[in-house]
Amino acid sequence: MTGAPASAETRQIGIYDCLILVVDDTDFNRTLITAMLRQAGFRRIQHAVDGIDALRKIGDELPDLVVLDIVMPGLDGFEVCRHLRADPRFSDLPVLVQTALSNTEDRNKAFQLGTTDLITKPIDRNELLARVRIHLENRVLIQDLQLYRARLESELGMAREMYNHLLPTPALFDQIGRDSGVRIRHHTAVSSELGGDLWGIIPLSERRFGLYLLDMTGTGVSAALNAFRMHTVLHELAPLAGDPSRFLGEVNARAVDLFESGERVSVIYGVIDPMIGTFTYATAAAGRPILLQCGNRVAELGDSDGASVGESGGSVFPARVLPFGPGARLLLYNNAVAAALPVECISSAPEALAELAAPALGSPTLVEACARVTSALARVVGDRPREDMTLIFLAKEAFQSPRAKAAS
Repeated sequence: MTGAPASAETRQIGIYDCLILVVDDTDFNRTLITAMLRQAGFRRIQHAVDGIDALRKIGDELPDLVVLDIVMPGLDGFEVCRHLRADPRFSDLPVLVQTALSNTEDRNKAFQLGTTDLITKPIDRNELLARVRIHLENRVLIQDLQLYRARLESELGMAREMYNHLLPTPALFDQIGRDSGVRIRHHTAVSSELGGDLWGIIPLSERRFGLYLLDMTGTGVSAALNAFRMHTVLHELAPLAGDPSRFLGEVNARAVDLFESGERVSVIYGVIDPMIGTFTYATAAAGRPILLQCGNRVAELGDSDGASVGESGGSVFPARVLPFGPGARLLLYNNAVAAALPVECISSAPEALAELAAPALGSPTLVEACARVTSALARVVGDRPREDMTLIFLAKEAFQSPRAKAAS
């Protein structure tokens, strides 16, 4: 797991190893400033004798802070600042301008060109050291936070890659389609934070298959890792997957010992039986499944009951049954979808989603149905949700023309 940024004490110690570039055309001033800095404990100090020399040395080795004289022949301090701020590599480089200018207009010009701070001449030792220390501490803090963010983004990227490897493959979709006549599509609207939602398929005997959708509490790497641990539990219990109620009960028993205090997961798990045309399912604080029967315009809502998985070892998850015959369409979704809908009460969110989805679910092909539902949802909640939103679409094939069957 990524470590937290360094403490203030650690940062303060680290500033004495920072590289400081002193830019002044007067040898005496360079020597005086260097002596003050070395006496205070700063060990890495370089010099530049004018603006051209300063830009060359900054390009060769990026310092952590520049102490810059304004009045110099040739390229003065104003122009050095202008050049530095025009280059993205140096946009956050602290530049302390030493100047005897008391004119407000000149001081304002220095700040407009990107000066970080001003040090008045003649130079006061205490003022110089105070300003150098505070800007170096800020510099080290920013670099520390940037490194921390880069590591965190790397870990999130790895977690997303792991997540993608756990999802069902197109080859599995094709196999299920051939064996059961059920077509499957899915859609995920990715947020700025990694979520803990995951879904998958467990093949069963007699052309049946189980399908689960889980959504961990929280976001980030810890939520994703818990989702991956749940994936392992679900597949270890695959021999029980033909009975949704028992299966979810055993998953819950494992999760109670697996999770830390306060960690929970909502789950819907169901079994598609294409021979008798049913979807038998159990839920744990999950969204109510949405079913559109062939020829209907109004969607039917399934039930949702049961506590979250991991909440209590004695929880019971009763099985429910929905008809899933030829031409039927089924929509499953994680809790983030319902939470994103602009409804006054979260309990009315499934009805709102069913009303939104029903016209699109009746599209001629599942591909079109998926596209229309996700587009309608994006118009309501936006393209960039606060949490990852997952939708799973299932269609039981009715008789179709070869062209429509290929498109689905």
